[in-house]
Amino acid sequence: MELPKQKTKPVSYNPELIVLFGKPKCGKSTLMASLDSNLIIDLEDGYKSLEVFKVLPKKASDIFEISNLIKAEIKKTGKQPYKYITIDNATRLEEFALPYAAFMYRNTAMGATWGMLKDERGVVLKDKNGKPMIDPKADVRLLPNGGGYLYLRNALKELINSLRGLSETLILIGHVKDKQIRVDGEELSEMSIDLAGKTGDIICGEADAIGYIYREGKKTFISFEGGDNTIKEARPTHLRGQKFLVAEGDDKNNVKVDLSKIFLNK
Repeated sequence: MELPKQKTKPVSYNPELIVLFGKPKCGKSTLMASLDSNLIIDLEDGYKSLEVFKVLPKKASDIFEISNLIKAEIKKTGKQPYKYITIDNATRLEEFALPYAAFMYRNTAMGATWGMLKDERGVVLKDKNGKPMIDPKADVRLLPNGGGYLYLRNALKELINSLRGLSETLILIGHVKDKQIRVDGEELSEMSIDLAGKTGDIICGEADAIGYIYREGKKTFISFEGGDNTIKEARPTHLRGQKFLVAEGDDKNNVKVDLSKIFLNK
């Protein structure tokens, strides 16, 4: 290894993790369906009317199983079976993560007896084998002082990371939420991805690009322009500070989609 004598030249690349968020019915599913070799992890069964590769997991363990199946296929063939993997959507993924977060907390010393079913006297119920029965509705977000959000964030990150590196790009689709922030003592509204607490900021901080999907008439845009009241930004040079027209409809409701300026063919 030698110390560098010259600066490296910036290069553009397809993001390993990209977050795309927008308001409901802004065309997110149509855009994802247009991508060839895109596995849709459809958490809300929202692609019924679209021709796609999709799986319909029902719980966190299903997502880990999907990850293992893809890994097995890569080991068997020596190549990734899909160019893209899309998780749709982040809000639903967080719901999947809640029971897994409870499982993670119960595997700590302080959480070993937490979240058990109890009778009206407060006595823990046991199954036929004498084991304490877990309360499926136990919510780590209700732990004192917000301590449970750490487990929720870790559970969510584990679910996402289980799919990273299994395709060229992992796409996380999200909905919009407005959150209140303070800037120079003034309270402002910031548009962000719909995830609890600081989870959205942490996930977006790990992404190579965050794009906002929106419509203007029959045109659909994805913006990576930062500096306003949305959490938009990108590291790849071809996306940084840019806005792209990605879909346009005609009078007969036919939609032409073009994501070639966002996902480069290398």
